[in-house]
Amino acid sequence: MARVHCPRCKKHRFWNLSDNRKRCASCRYTFKLKDKRFRKSSKYLNKLIEYFALGVPAYRLRFIIPLSASTIERIYRTIRMDIYRYSLQEMKKLSGELEMDETMFGGKKPGKRGWGALGKQIVFGIYQRNGKVLVFPVPNRSRKTLLYLVSKHTTPGSLYYTDDWHAYTTLSISGNHVIIQKEKGVSKGRNHINGIEGFWSYAKHWLHPYRGIPKQYFHLYLKEIEFRFNHRKENLIPLIKHIVKSTNINN
Repeated sequence: MARVHCPRCKKHRFWNLSDNRKRCASCRYTFKLKDKRFRKSSKYLNKLIEYFALGVPAYRLRFIIPLSASTIERIYRTIRMDIYRYSLQEMKKLSGELEMDETMFGGKKPGKRGWGALGKQIVFGIYQRNGKVLVFPVPNRSRKTLLYLVSKHTTPGSLYYTDDWHAYTTLSISGNHVIIQKEKGVSKGRNHINGIEGFWSYAKHWLHPYRGIPKQYFHLYLKEIEFRFNHRKENLIPLIKHIVKSTNINN
């Protein structure tokens, strides 16, 4: 990662000003860094961030923004990478009433159905009731995989709501554990995991317009949806602009 330096004296010590400019501590030269990741397309960056925040897929912008489809896709991917880094930085342990569940992403595929279907990605989620959600692509639904994420991202002593999948059987050691019994897919009694199941519907609804996602970028899309949900009560346009422009532009 390259260090930021003054364009005039090449020194590396400077002050950050309130208008996003920098002032060299040696020669007092005031300057603003240009984001080299966007090059000539920086002219349209703010507009693309607005479309991104509104959920407009890149392929729908080919007649609106005078850039090639590949350039718009590259900018969208860069925004998603910035959101991914930001989400990892703001990630905190969840506590209180927590719902946990797994699901599969990947659309309809020929062949075997269910958890062993080919071409599907298993995702594990932890939802804090009336709060945030954390989601993770996982290789399997084993006890070792799921409980590692639970111990890393939740506070001991929380109240855990899960279905009767055997991987959760030792959760009572970490906190209170409520097992949800279902009949024909519907929870029996007052206890439920409707929050995390509602998030799965929300996530798949957001992904549907993209007409398929390259496997190597799935984690970026997943973190983007987590970010959108966790900031659902905020205006995402200024927030995403701040995230993109505050990312180290010398990457």
